Amino acid sequence: MADHDDANGNADNGGAPGRVFQRREQTFPELTPSEIARMRQFGELRSYRHGEMLFETGKPGPGMFVVLSGHVALTERDGLGHVTPIIEQGPGQFLAEIGQLSGRNALVDGQAEGDVETLLIPPERLRALLVAEADLGERIMRALILRRVNLIQDGAGGPVLIGPANSTEMIRLQGFLVRNGFPHHVLDPERDHDAAELIARYTPSPDDWPLVVASDGSVLRNPTETELARAIGMIGGSRGRKIYDVAIVGCGPAGLATAVYAASEGLSVALLDSRSFGGQAGASARIENYFGFPTGISGHALTARAFNQAQKFGAEVMIPVSATTLDCERRDGNFLLELDSGDHLRSRAVVVASGARYRRPEIENLAHFEGRGVWYWASPIEARLCAAQEVALVGGGNSAGQAAVFLSAHARKVLMIIRGGGLGASMSRYLIERIEATPNIELMFNAEVVALEGDHDATLERIRWRSRLSPEEIVTEIRNLFLFVGADPATGWLEGCGVTRDRGGFVVTGAQSEQNQGRPVPTLETSVPGVFAVGDVRSGSVKRVGGAIGEGAQVVAALHSFLGDAARPSL
Repeated sequence: MADHDDANGNADNGGAPGRVFQRREQTFPELTPSEIARMRQFGELRSYRHGEMLFETGKPGPGMFVVLSGHVALTERDGLGHVTPIIEQGPGQFLAEIGQLSGRNALVDGQAEGDVETLLIPPERLRALLVAEADLGERIMRALILRRVNLIQDGAGGPVLIGPANSTEMIRLQGFLVRNGFPHHVLDPERDHDAAELIARYTPSPDDWPLVVASDGSVLRNPTETELARAIGMIGGSRGRKIYDVAIVGCGPAGLATAVYAASEGLSVALLDSRSFGGQAGASARIENYFGFPTGISGHALTARAFNQAQKFGAEVMIPVSATTLDCERRDGNFLLELDSGDHLRSRAVVVASGARYRRPEIENLAHFEGRGVWYWASPIEARLCAAQEVALVGGGNSAGQAAVFLSAHARKVLMIIRGGGLGASMSRYLIERIEATPNIELMFNAEVVALEGDHDATLERIRWRSRLSPEEIVTEIRNLFLFVGADPATGWLEGCGVTRDRGGFVVTGAQSEQNQGRPVPTLETSVPGVFAVGDVRSGSVKRVGGAIGEGAQVVAALHSFLGDAARPSL
């Protein structure tokens, strides 16, 4: 949940020996007596004796502490038993990071040094403070974000991943944590003695790699993303009997925009995604044509800001959680979402923002090499694997262009394979000019990849491709292939619920949805009243980040109208 653009600035030493903080004065600001006085209405006094813990790594954080007297030592403690000092905080300073907006597990320990008196502001009151005290809230919010940035950059807090750095499963888990802005350590048993001992003790075979050591010392063998998320406190258990005003399925730009605007206007919001915030846009190396960012911004930085905003206004985020079915019968007046965990979630309205899943072209042996040299996004993790190599990239749209430019800074050569005869029909002009000006990007038009090969049948080593104008196949030594060939709508979970979809599986909305309810049909409402669709998943949407964000904001007015009508007694 880090906003990496906010991490730029002058580094400054402070706190623990050897620890370097970015923008130290903004990361650890000191509050004035008048500011603390304004905050008192949001919290309650708590006192601690010397040695007592205010919060502990791996346990739910109670909120934000404002130190009134005494000092608190912050330390990092990992599951291997290593304890590292971070910083000491005194009167006028506050203790929290971005996870405390939603009561997530603490990532560090806070221990009283001498007797300490604090003002404890719980998560819901902290969110109220950020909104009510605009100037003060801005300073606090920036500090919370920058603290998470520093934790990520230092690898402080979070789980320890142990295994070969370039193994498929290590890349999978590391990618999951990076895309969700969660700090972690990576240890290679070939270089670290403690890691080698743990591997010898817990893994009888390489199939168990990587090991994941959680903050409480528990060890997981090659866990799924959901198992990892539960172990580190990213997701909890059952949602209980809470009824939300709106459930948003999908945490891409459209879903995030809906969450920000709906939560800021007082609606109770549940926001869920099967993998990470940001969707496909979050994997974009750099977006240069988004309104308001003339120098460009990475997709992760843009969507991380929205993710933090959603939490600031109280949206309850559930990642990784998948919706498996939607029950629109509304037996108790509410929609019922069945989740992959077996839990159920009830809401008065639903927004479908599930976007699209990466399309898998018909290439021989494609499934076998996914995660073993075949990638559907280009992040710094994949770029590290491509250093000084020749890589291939398939696709001709904006996502493909952004990835090609990004990879060109790491790879020796980027072979860009395009089925069509040019880029003008599917790519923005600025990207075309950037690609044409990059000497190590080679364009191959009217071409396609037909097969993948690997001598040891483990990782990709070669691709076979051909011109569509000739049957002759060409073999090229390639260890990393990137596919950006479009996506199919992620709407399988809507099967049987009555929501109309077009031939391509995209959700039909507005007048096209053929509703007969005796009332005007909102533009973004589906064939089921109370179920709305926004972003890439919607039939006829423009498939652009700006368009998705616009629809996410627009749908909130329709939500208010529907919820208001539903609350009125029938005559």
